[in-house]
Amino acid sequence: MTHLSSSTLTKLGEFGLISRISAGVCTHESVITGIGDDAAVTELSSGMQMLTSTDMLLEDVHFRRCWHDPYSLGRKSLAASISDIAAMGGFPRWALLSLALPSDLPLDFIDDFMRGFLAMASENQVVLIGGDTCSSRSALVVSVTVMGEQLPERIVRRSGAMPGDDIWVTGTLGDAAIGLESLENGKTVSDELILRLLDPTPRVSAALALAEAGLATAMIDVSDGLMADYGHIAEQSGVGGRILIADLPLSDSFQRYTADLPILPCHFALSGGEDYELCFTANSSDREKIIDCIKKCGIEVARVGIVTSCSGVTAVHRDGSLYIAQADGFNHFK
Repeated sequence: MTHLSSSTLTKLGEFGLISRISAGVCTHESVITGIGDDAAVTELSSGMQMLTSTDMLLEDVHFRRCWHDPYSLGRKSLAASISDIAAMGGFPRWALLSLALPSDLPLDFIDDFMRGFLAMASENQVVLIGGDTCSSRSALVVSVTVMGEQLPERIVRRSGAMPGDDIWVTGTLGDAAIGLESLENGKTVSDELILRLLDPTPRVSAALALAEAGLATAMIDVSDGLMADYGHIAEQSGVGGRILIADLPLSDSFQRYTADLPILPCHFALSGGEDYELCFTANSSDREKIIDCIKKCGIEVARVGIVTSCSGVTAVHRDGSLYIAQADGFNHFK
């Protein structure tokens, strides 16, 4: 391990920082050995299979310190990986956190980051069981791995969509994309839109409810935009899809912001990212069951399209004309 390089962090030392972080960590009966050994030891529940997802957040790529307060950044860092476990219908259980810390990063920033990270962990019954720390010669880097579990028959993959299935999304779309645009361009928008970007909520309870009821045939979280993310379902399932623009769920704040825009506001909902809602497919005979299932979780759900047998994903306006995408969703290498 490389020792941390700022004067405050150097005085504390790498192992002092680890002790400082671990002091706020709760434990759980599934954690046999947590922070402090060469590896963590955990125990799966009877009959469960493990789900594992990892995400990296890089300063000036995924976030900017001038926008993200450290508490919200800590929350979002974990929320993104929890959302991946939820998208497969799993229970999030354990997390690993690795930090590459620049020399100018104040210790208070790290403390507030960890408060946010551990608050998100507590809200979702996740235990931090280890990780790594090192120095960074440039930007802050956050790497999070989340492990979860689920009964094998309840795991929901991207590959189960069938032609004729409905396409659904939870919550509302496009809010985070507008929040990002407003920050980039110095525009004033409602706090609700900014919070959707800075402090997203992973839809764990809704995903578990769908998995338990066996209603979702395929599922993914919307992190790169609906068109792009449903496209992953279509590719893995060997199907296509038609998105109905008039049926996209849009928040009141979204509609107020886009009312006078010269561009089509559906771009934000179709190709924007970081909403961390669920996109899933389901048999058309289960519509009432799905509405009832999601309503019990305290959020809304909207049917936004249909799975087709033809390859390709299209979005259609009310008059039948095709939407021409301005972007394909977020791609790191474009």
